[in-house]
Order: sequence, then structure tokens, then C-alpha cells
Amino acid sequence: MSIPPRAPGGFPVVGIIGGGQLARMCAGPAAELGVTLAVLAEAPDVSAALVTPFAPVGDHTDVATVREFASHCDVITFDHEHVPAEVIDALLADGVAVHPGPAALLHAQDKLVMRAALTEAGVPCPRWAAASSEQDVIAFADELGWPVVVKTPRGGYDGKGVLLAERIDDVREWLAAAAERGEQLLLEQRVPFVRELSVLLARSPSGQAAAWPVVETVQTDGVCTEVIAPAPGLDAQAASAATVIGLDIAAALEVTGVMAVELFELEDGSVVVNELAMRPHNSGHWSMDGAVTGQFEQHLRAVLDLPLGSPRAREPWTVMGNVLGGEPTDLYPTYRHLMARDPELKVHMYGKSVRPGRKIGHVNVSGSDLDDLRERARHAADYIQGVITE
Repeated sequence: MSIPPRAPGGFPVVGIIGGGQLARMCAGPAAELGVTLAVLAEAPDVSAALVTPFAPVGDHTDVATVREFASHCDVITFDHEHVPAEVIDALLADGVAVHPGPAALLHAQDKLVMRAALTEAGVPCPRWAAASSEQDVIAFADELGWPVVVKTPRGGYDGKGVLLAERIDDVREWLAAAAERGEQLLLEQRVPFVRELSVLLARSPSGQAAAWPVVETVQTDGVCTEVIAPAPGLDAQAASAATVIGLDIAAALEVTGVMAVELFELEDGSVVVNELAMRPHNSGHWSMDGAVTGQFEQHLRAVLDLPLGSPRAREPWTVMGNVLGGEPTDLYPTYRHLMARDPELKVHMYGKSVRPGRKIGHVNVSGSDLDDLRERARHAADYIQGVITE
């Protein structure tokens, strides 16, 4: 493995394990900060490798490979949450700075661990239980009623690894598969929520924290398709309470870097925590253009223990629309139409191959007319996807 070049002036090298779009979107802020970015990539043509000069290919589960990569970096962080604990422990034994650390990261890797920790900390969550057998599921449903939300503790995202079970027959295959993996399932009470919110914040190793405005996330078939910043109609007291929950979680779990707390807002205005992500997050992509400090710059600042930037919104509203893969694979020609139609639109593409339903980019648009912004973001995302042609 070659050595990443160091910029003159004492600027550090930040190593990211994983070459997805989150690593890719750190490239611009890293260049602006003068920081060298290194990525341990899954393949030479993955998203981040296409824009990062130093992107050796390696297996993130192989201790020797990751140790060699990390030996040339001043700090290690992550594009995803799937790095095994033994790999991170080896880096810590080598004296490498790792953010977030393994104790914090575990709560994003294992939903059962996360639920137990949040419950112990007094954080509001849906009623939950671990299940190893049909009897466990039936007992939970007898107490709280069907349907029951069933989740695999590890590996689920974008609606994957989540089942809404109407009866015990729906769960049997999942129980058998979990038993083969030596795992339990996570059972959760189905919460009658009004909408989904997200609190995005950053915390540095020295304990400084900063939070962006609370946003609303809109899901379609389990995939986030739109983010509205700030969340419409959320009063200041409720926004403050949600933010405090996020900050309390970050402090209790000793999170370093950017963290997203996904929330359900209930009819009475209260919230419960749905999921955690110990990394920059889809719900924060709006901040790249809509906030004084975007989440990717902030993540770099946090893992380097630099003072954090302002998370203040630049405009009254910013709308982010996710671009999902559709039938067209030739995407660049769409730029001429979109840029002519909407010069204020910001387009961010991930350099990923097109697959129906896959997140391949996003668009941001900011201003004072929320209805207009939502229409413009939807039009742009649909046009790139090929849903509309004009």
C-alpha cells in the first residue's frame, strides 16, 4: 500500500474506512480545509475513489489491511458502521485516533445494544423486547397488540431488516434466520406517529457539541425521499426538547463526529427515538448548501477536534430531494435542462451505477417559499430519475 501525500504546513491526513457517498462528500470540505483525505475503498470505482486521489482498495474486515492503511493517517473515521470490533480494537492498540470510538459505534451497529442503552439513560423509546422464540413474540404481542415491528439488530438500512408483522406466521422465517446467525430479533411496539423528524449534531472529543435545526424527513416505501429544514410547524419548545434528547444521547454514549437521531413525533407533540446513525446522514445533506457549516465539514472538524462551525441555516427553508435510480442510465444530459430551469438548484451526484430505487444523488434548494421549494426539488429529482421528461 502506498503512502498518502501530506500537504505542507502541518495539515493532517484523515482516513475514512469505506468508499461510499458519505466519504465522497467529505472530499470538497477536506480540500477547502487543506486536509488530506484518504479512503480505504471497496473497489477502484466506488463513489469516493472517483474523487479522492489516495483511495487504496482493501477489505475493511481484514485487520492487517486496515492497520496498514491507518498507519499513514492521523485520525480514522467511517463511511459506514460495519467495521468489526476487533479491527477497531487493533487500531486503538496501535495508538490510532478513531472517531467515533468502538463503544459509541456499537450502538449504531446493534439495535438491541442501542435500545438497552437509551432505556437505561431515560431516553424516550418505543416499547421493545429481544426475541429468540415464537413464545417471546407472542408474549410481546399479547401485551401490546399486533402488528409488531420486527427488526434485525444488525445490518438493516433504508427499510431493509424491518418487518411489520401482523401475526406469528410472519415472523417464523425471520426467527429461523436469526437463530442461524446466533442472534435475537428486536421487537418494537408500533408507534402511531404523526411524522418523522431528525436531529443532526456533531460532538468533538473535547466535548464541544453543535446541532443543526430539527428537520422533517419524508419516507416513500421505507426510503427517505425528501428532507425539509427546519421541520414545518414544529414550535420552538418542541424543537428544543428534541435537540436536547440528541445532545444527551451524544454525551451519554460519548459520540465523536456527526450523529443523526431519527425520531417519531407523536400526536401529543412528544417524540420517541427510532434509530441512531454515528456518521453523516441522509437527513443532513441539506446542510451542504443550506447551513453555514455543512455536515461533512463539521464531521472533519469534529474528528480532528477542531472548534466546530456554526450550524445556523442560511435561508428560512431548505428542501433536499433524494435522487433515486430509475430506467435512464445516462444522467449528465439532464443537467442542461435543470440548470436552465432553476439556476439556484444545487445538484450532488454520487458517481454510482444506476439501479432502480438506489440513492444515486440529491438536490438542494433554499429560499423563503416552502411550497415552491418542494415543487422545485421534486421536479429536479424526478427529472434525473426519468419519472418526468420536461
